[in-house]
Amino acid sequence: MRHSLTHLWELFEPVVVDMGYELIEIEYHPNPNYGILRLYIDKESGIQVEDCSAVSRQISAILDVEDPVPGQFSLEVSSPGMDRPLRRLEDFQRFSGEVVKIKTSMPFEGQRNFKGRITGVEEDLVIIECENKEVRLPVTAIDKARLVPDFDK
Repeated sequence: MRHSLTHLWELFEPVVVDMGYELIEIEYHPNPNYGILRLYIDKESGIQVEDCSAVSRQISAILDVEDPVPGQFSLEVSSPGMDRPLRRLEDFQRFSGEVVKIKTSMPFEGQRNFKGRITGVEEDLVIIECENKEVRLPVTAIDKARLVPDFDK
């Protein structure tokens, strides 16, 4: 899905980064009546409502000038939540030790869905401990990855 949103990433990511945030994900759900464009942002200290409002104002200005999304839609800016998506090697490195659910674009070892603890990153591989064995997945083969919230922390 990210590939179809490349132009939006190119427009929004530099602005969000310049504001001191990380752009985590962009979702676009078109609808003939009223679509939704949703951005997820994050920073080390966490996201507050004021952060979402500030980013929303900046992105709205870009949308008014560039008009990259057809039709009417609602813009939403949000924190990624406890089940934060991971998409880059740096994300997996940052959350090493955490439990993650991963879906790959093609089968590895006969499966596409994995759940395990991130034990590290080597070159372009994400390493997870899955059912008492080490699984090494190329980051380019990961279709979706999300943290699994630990409510006991």
